[in-house]
Amino acid sequence: MAAEPLAPVYLLTGSDRPKIARALQRLRARFSGASIEHLFAEGTNGPDAVAACNALGLFGGGGRLVIVEGVDRWKAADAAAVAEYLADPTPETVLALVAEAVIPSLAKAVAHGGEVLAWDVPKRRLPAWVAEQFARAGADADRDACEALVAIVGENLDALTAEIDKLVTWSGGEPVRARDVELLAVHAREAPSWALSDAWGERDTAAALAAYDAELHRTEPFLVGARLASHVAMVRSAQRLAAAGRSSRDIAKALGVHEFRVRKGLAHADRYTPGELEAAVVRLAELDAALKGGSRRPAELELELALVDVTRERVPA
Repeated sequence: MAAEPLAPVYLLTGSDRPKIARALQRLRARFSGASIEHLFAEGTNGPDAVAACNALGLFGGGGRLVIVEGVDRWKAADAAAVAEYLADPTPETVLALVAEAVIPSLAKAVAHGGEVLAWDVPKRRLPAWVAEQFARAGADADRDACEALVAIVGENLDALTAEIDKLVTWSGGEPVRARDVELLAVHAREAPSWALSDAWGERDTAAALAAYDAELHRTEPFLVGARLASHVAMVRSAQRLAAAGRSSRDIAKALGVHEFRVRKGLAHADRYTPGELEAAVVRLAELDAALKGGSRRPAELELELALVDVTRERVPA
């Protein structure tokens, strides 16, 4: 089957950098290495790119590919040069312009004689995008694993891709699950380990104390207490909203957190009565006051006592 004819100019744009990279790879495969010129907008304007397209190839024939990355910085005059070139483009030559954001004047110029290919990933589709990347790599990652990766790494697709590659290599063909992601993925910003909140959610006092001991080597007791208090308060709110018939997606929107955290929190809520969660919130507020100077006991001891209280305490609803 004959390959589909190529347009004289492509504008590849959007936040999905991995998809843009694959599109460029497919374009490159249509040309010999000697006939590809890779330029960057920092030192190449619109007229320069057009001149590169009009230049004869080193060996002549077979077509040429000129790639210019970072054309977000181009101005109206650069777009005008591309528009003028498209009135009479060089045969068998393809100009591929790469931009993270769409420039209206450039997109309008390209659309007249070429193709604008925009690939963006909306925030709400990030877990689905992650699942697609795992599947593309031949790995089995469930919904919780994909949502956990987004919650930990954030919205940067390059960072997500790097973590996906790492997890695929590590898994060695075995399924990737949320716990694997929590243990291996690199946080995009300073963030707590979930080991402590998970141990609290399991009502496992020994595990909670062990997780705190591990956390203490890199985090102040005040921050550990504040993070646990925030999680417990979220679990309490999620439990109340779920009891009112709200879905995990609605709860996530109402609380301003990722749906993965809500589902994890609701699993924790199943092990606590409303009264116990209310008591835990109060106890952690008392801990906060103690750590801010309200107690003469060492901060580490105050936190350990609070962990035992909020994990073991049984209060009638």
